[in-house]
Amino acid sequence: MAERFSPTRMCQRVVRDQRGFTAAELLAASAVIGIALMALLQTIPLSAYGIQEGSQQSTAVFLANQRMEQVRNAQWWPDPTPDKLGVSASAGVAPTSAGVTTFPDENPMAAPYAGYTRQVRISDCSVAPGCGGLQKPDMRQATVTVSYQPMTGVGGPAAGATKSVVLSLIVARECYRAAAGDPCT
Repeated sequence: MAERFSPTRMCQRVVRDQRGFTAAELLAASAVIGIALMALLQTIPLSAYGIQEGSQQSTAVFLANQRMEQVRNAQWWPDPTPDKLGVSASAGVAPTSAGVTTFPDENPMAAPYAGYTRQVRISDCSVAPGCGGLQKPDMRQATVTVSYQPMTGVGGPAAGATKSVVLSLIVARECYRAAAGDPCT
């Protein structure tokens, strides 16, 4: 009786009773796995597009922030100190001061950002309608626009499509106290 339940005898019975898959079962399993792999392969271009789009947009935000910091740090003091900020004569023109372009358009930008363009426009808030309803002579609105050509879901550039990142900032004139008087208004 003890021999009937021995581990050796149980293993022999399990090995003898094993059967493989039938051809029909193998065919059905192969079809299910094939369909699942095809669905997975179709998501790869879409996910690659999402990664590329995120990378391009992050780069554009970085480039816009970089230029905005340069604008923010430009000196704009009361006369007779030179104005390093400048003002754009219109929405399509780079800012100038004393006939010198302070922040020229970059179209395209230098390597490694050759796929991007960057422009700065600075408007005088003292001129109507002002800057977002704010009309003050000692303020200017700086707008930095970085544009790029997005990629399509299949990996090529989108024909005729451009995306842009736009940052805007109100800049106040620096004020200093001179020994001969107060040039600030």
